[in-house]
Amino acid sequence: MVAASEYLDSDPELAHQHALSAARRGGRIAVVRETLAITAYATGDFALALRELRTYRRISGSNDQLPLMVDSERGVGRPDRALEVGRSVDRAELPAAVQVGLAIAMSGARLDLEQPELALAELEIPQLDPDRAFSYSPALFSAYAEVLEELGRGPEAAAWRARADRADEVLNPPTESELVEIFEVELEDEDEADEAQRPESGDESDEVSDAVDAASGSDDATHDDLPEDFGAVLEEDVAAVLAEGEALERGEALDADPEAADGLDADEADDDTDEDGARGPVPSED
Repeated sequence: MVAASEYLDSDPELAHQHALSAARRGGRIAVVRETLAITAYATGDFALALRELRTYRRISGSNDQLPLMVDSERGVGRPDRALEVGRSVDRAELPAAVQVGLAIAMSGARLDLEQPELALAELEIPQLDPDRAFSYSPALFSAYAEVLEELGRGPEAAAWRARADRADEVLNPPTESELVEIFEVELEDEDEADEAQRPESGDESDEVSDAVDAASGSDDATHDDLPEDFGAVLEEDVAAVLAEGEALERGEALDADPEAADGLDADEADDDTDEDGARGPVPSED
């Protein structure tokens, strides 16, 4: 039942198959027979729709689907029978929406019999109020406009058609998903955008080239500042550092071993004596 209602507007055939399946399981339930009648009417099977509507009316005792019964009689080609079915009940006992639906169906039957004046009279009911709109008003206003068009009263038909559209807009406003917000965005021409970017790219290239040249110039200047005999100067510095290191090591060794220091002094004295002996005695002051 839920699936039949879900697919009734988008896929009537599929909805009808679901209704048939439900009728096989719950054929004695009024709402099941009503749903089957509605799906049959949607698929154009007016004979089945009429049969199921009669069964629904007998089980439920309701005349709510009387307009659909009148229209199904029209569908099987019996407009006279349709008028008889419509006149079989007191309209005042019906809800307002059912009264409007019945008036539209009866008007259609009059048009089938080529009785446009009577068709217009069927629609002139209290609910035909141009200053008030209800859920049934758009359909009633449209049907009235069609009959006026059939009678050659074009301006009046256009006015009622406009009322129908206005009532439909008021009663069925667009949902949020149907609303579209439009933003205006100014886009630059592609050629102008390219021309605007080219000078910037050229400046960046010049800056990079200048930076590379400056770096190369600094390297050249560093090499030019070096002396020609740079290797010789470096060897002299290394030799001086090594000599200082040896002197420091010697001093540390003497401080650690005083006896070795005395021996070293004696050795140095002997060396001096030897040197004096080799040179000869020192002359006396006398």
